[in-house]
Amino acid sequence: MEKIIFIETGYGIDLHGQDINEAASRAVKNAIHYNSMPGIRMVLPENDLKKMRVNVKLAVPTDKEKLDEAYIKSLLPYGEVTIEVMDGGMATTSGIFLEDQQDKNDLMYIVNAVVEVGF
Repeated sequence: MEKIIFIETGYGIDLHGQDINEAASRAVKNAIHYNSMPGIRMVLPENDLKKMRVNVKLAVPTDKEKLDEAYIKSLLPYGEVTIEVMDGGMATTSGIFLEDQQDKNDLMYIVNAVVEVGF
């Protein structure tokens, strides 16, 4: 990405079920769903949303190999999307094991996201 013009952060939690994709998707949605970029076209080359680049950084505590990058990319409606996955986030006790919630253990997964937009 040549120029970053917008950065937003978010976090997501999967309280039960230990699904890293659930936590990651919630983190990305948290980062993007409270923002609007009405002037974005004015700063993009040729005023074209297809020229927009979106880089998603995800800090995940575990199960990196289970992260469905295609699914995460599908959450971003515009631009050429790239994903960077790194160590981070947190896996900590939820305080309860709920078999009916498909818990494998008593952990909750917390993922941090940074969404960079530019061109």
